Amino acid sequence: MPSGWNFADMWERVADRHPDAVAQVQGTRVFTWCEFDRRADGVAATLLAGGARHQDKVAHYLHNCPEYMESMFAMYKAGLVPVNTNYRYTDDELAYLWDNADAVAVVFHGTFAATCAALRARVPAVHTWLWVDDGSGACPPWAIPYEQAAAAATQRTVPQWGRSGDDLYMLYTGGTTGFPKGVMWRQDDVIGSLDASSKVRLPSTPGWEAFDERLSRPGPRVLPAAPLMHGTGAFNTMSALISGGSVVTLVGRHFDPVELLDTVQQHKVQGLSIVGDAFAKPILRALDAEPTRWDVSSLRVILSSGVIWAAETKAGLLRHNERLIMVDSLGSSEALSMATSTTRAGAMTTTAKFRLGPDTRVLTEDGREVQPGSGERGRVALRGRTPIGYYKDPDKSAGTFVMLDGVRWSIPGDWAEVEADGTLKLYGRGSQCINTGGEKVYPEEVEEALKLHPSVDDAAVVGVPDDRFGEAITALVQLHPGCTLDEAALIAHVKEHHAAYKAPKRVLHIASVGRAANGKLDYRALREEALRRLGL
Repeated sequence: MPSGWNFADMWERVADRHPDAVAQVQGTRVFTWCEFDRRADGVAATLLAGGARHQDKVAHYLHNCPEYMESMFAMYKAGLVPVNTNYRYTDDELAYLWDNADAVAVVFHGTFAATCAALRARVPAVHTWLWVDDGSGACPPWAIPYEQAAAAATQRTVPQWGRSGDDLYMLYTGGTTGFPKGVMWRQDDVIGSLDASSKVRLPSTPGWEAFDERLSRPGPRVLPAAPLMHGTGAFNTMSALISGGSVVTLVGRHFDPVELLDTVQQHKVQGLSIVGDAFAKPILRALDAEPTRWDVSSLRVILSSGVIWAAETKAGLLRHNERLIMVDSLGSSEALSMATSTTRAGAMTTTAKFRLGPDTRVLTEDGREVQPGSGERGRVALRGRTPIGYYKDPDKSAGTFVMLDGVRWSIPGDWAEVEADGTLKLYGRGSQCINTGGEKVYPEEVEEALKLHPSVDDAAVVGVPDDRFGEAITALVQLHPGCTLDEAALIAHVKEHHAAYKAPKRVLHIASVGRAANGKLDYRALREEALRRLGL
């Protein structure tokens, strides 16, 4: 065994133990663990043949599909680093991300072929393009068909440099800077974090005897309803695979609760990962509308991360499956599972009340621990299994990953109080980051796009409560003299510059956004004004 757990070694072990068990399903496509393993060997060999070297970065530019996790397996086999790509990004955002990540290869769905073609000259370091056929057209001449790559090996692909628990997984997050930044996780730390809630924990020093004890039979079947390009989907899927489970992905590329419920019933899905009410409310509405249509008795756990979901939604889901366990996870790309809240039948159903875990504290800006009931605010901090930093950004790394009295903490920026009963009262990110349906949006990037419109003199962007998405982006714009507000035109204008989810849902006219002499905005006051104007 290497020093530290490594995904490729663990997943190969599962394939050896349960070769005929199902590893991945999408629609009529079914892959056993043996096929999952061998196809990943082929993709790994192709990436290495293309010139990829130890810990080179390879970007995913894919919707949810079996090829996503299969190619991730391949990257881990080859000692390469997976890099997620938000498929909603514009050309400029994509070029920035792949250049910043030093990507040498991109695995992309055919529907993105024209975008990739336009970007090739802007990302000259990318020398290998793997085209995943989705029926949208022919493979371009500059790309390699994914199926050709998947068939390129007949034995295990192991690079000359071997594998290690120190090999990286890199998760790019929009976060609070306005530009995506790569969070660098050691694989051993990801695995340790994911394993923390297991009934039988893996030892810190890898050994196959302990791992094999947990593989007496295949693990659970899970469905990531959230995109695999985000941590919520990816982390929970990786967790299922290290337990020898199988992954079911939806065929549709836009969330459809009917398709999801059909799939849960057809494949007897046991675990579901979602992003709060943006997913849970449509699911509940479908179940309430046709309460006898679906058998969801196989579902045991629904995990939500990124957005808290309402007590009423949880109570409604329990009416359709009283055996459900619903888990809220407080975490981020920089700190996994800082706290959790679990709801099940027989207990009072409430909106999540998080309790501090053994390695979680709320720390003031000067490093003191916030005491329960003190009314003092601080930032939620996690020690132990944390990332090693942001890729190529030592300054931001130093601001988030902090040494205090010899202990290294990850402090992503979530402000909170500790109530007298030990639960957290959350206040969100002090940086004004907006969380809309699990997507993090930095106000200044939307403001700058709005100010490029000829009618806009200045702009402010805030998040307001939204039943489905948690927060809805709302803009307050200060217009040039003689101009009138065209809300639809301004929303469309933002979409020309940024991914559609960053565009405001509403645009309000304001006489002045009230910038101070130093250029800063009073976001709290502006948010209150937006709430008043919207009647919220």
